[in-house]
Amino acid sequence: MEILHENKLKFLEEMANQLRQDIIEMLVEAGTGHPAGALGMADIFSAFYFHILNHDPKNPNWPDRDRLILSNGHICPVQYAALARAGYFPIEELKTLRKLGSSLQGHPYRKALPGIETSSGPLGEGLSQAIGIALAARLDKKKYHTYCIMSDGEQDCGNIWEAGMLAGKYRLNNLTAVIDRNNIQSDGFTEEIMPLEPLKDKYESFNWHVLEIDGHNIEEFVDAINEAKAIYEKPTVIIAHTIAGKGVDFMEFDFRWHALTPNKTEAEKALLQLRTLDGKIIDED
Repeated sequence: MEILHENKLKFLEEMANQLRQDIIEMLVEAGTGHPAGALGMADIFSAFYFHILNHDPKNPNWPDRDRLILSNGHICPVQYAALARAGYFPIEELKTLRKLGSSLQGHPYRKALPGIETSSGPLGEGLSQAIGIALAARLDKKKYHTYCIMSDGEQDCGNIWEAGMLAGKYRLNNLTAVIDRNNIQSDGFTEEIMPLEPLKDKYESFNWHVLEIDGHNIEEFVDAINEAKAIYEKPTVIIAHTIAGKGVDFMEFDFRWHALTPNKTEAEKALLQLRTLDGKIIDED
């Protein structure tokens, strides 16, 4: 991974803002979808697709690419936007989200779109998929890294913890999980529905290296990824504290926007806020 110099950091921050605008435009066009989590993870997806991942949009099936598994598939608009902006498919296709016949389904489908590693929908399955891929890399003596993005709400699923035990047992140092710790799920706040804390202690007891970061601080996230790669005796999980609906004031911290799509007026207000935050994307170089 290259050094995160000042110009690149600025580019990543502005790209995250662009991804948020894409998300709003996609969802208002579709009339359905999940804005809160997608907006909250824009900084992390910007960092992944434009700095961290070893990948090639022109050769999506390159055998030595890093693998990014999206377990909480309902936030796929942010992944679709990142893939399009990275060059996997035309940006114009983003407006086809959830349309009949579109490759951009409501949850990612592996065979429908380049750059999608696994199909997702039912929560709690992504970590098991990522562990299988990481084990395969070890057996094949491959050096690619596997990343798994999960929501905090899906930590309620028992299969997450079964998978966590297995990864700890086999000391999968080529696996890094990222938990979107935005404290909301579809029916309310996580600590009211099914308390997760002490989340860090739970993963540590399963033999994971645990880091906690500000999920909107790209530099901090990149540092955490670098630390994860330096841990040789166990898998790493990064608990990324994020704000659901980040960047749109009437969506932030409000669990009702988990699956509530903005109407045209709300979308215009949201886009105005985001476009006020910064200007056009600067050139990466």
